Amino acid sequence: MREAALLLTHCLLVCLLLSSSQAARQGQDLRCGACRALVDEMEWAISQIDPKKMIQTGSFRINPDGSQSIREVPLARSEGNLLELMESICERMGDYGERTDPSTNRKSYVRIKSRSGEAMDLSEASLDSRVTASMKFACETIVEQHEDEIIEFFAHETDNVKDKLCSKRTDLCDHALKMTHDEL
Repeated sequence: MREAALLLTHCLLVCLLLSSSQAARQGQDLRCGACRALVDEMEWAISQIDPKKMIQTGSFRINPDGSQSIREVPLARSEGNLLELMESICERMGDYGERTDPSTNRKSYVRIKSRSGEAMDLSEASLDSRVTASMKFACETIVEQHEDEIIEFFAHETDNVKDKLCSKRTDLCDHALKMTHDEL
């Protein structure tokens, strides 16, 4: 009798460990997906601003030598513009749905609403308000915790920002380097 109780306890512990590890992986998939979607949305928003528009930054004070520390930077990648974009970027997480890879059971997040109004293939994506709310919350948490890194990357980096920010800098995506670049 005691051995049966011990076996049952052992089985329960194994089940709990497996379910908690699966929940942790799903949480990581969500944070990774939110980070990658955030980068995608920021890149798109930046691309919508005329690259010829410039803004003056620096100090308007006159230095002792008579010069000023003013420089012109593209408006799209200025700190002020990036901060403004980040205020509303997480609202766009409502445009994403969840997709489960049948072989790995990992979740990824895909855009389900086209920016241009064209039809999209939604056959593999599930549309769920729970996913939308979770994505938005994860995005807001990322913006809050990594605001400086996000601004730094978008002000200076233009290549492979998803991998650099979401995997290498913030460690939100441990498996992202194995993902194709069009997955989120």
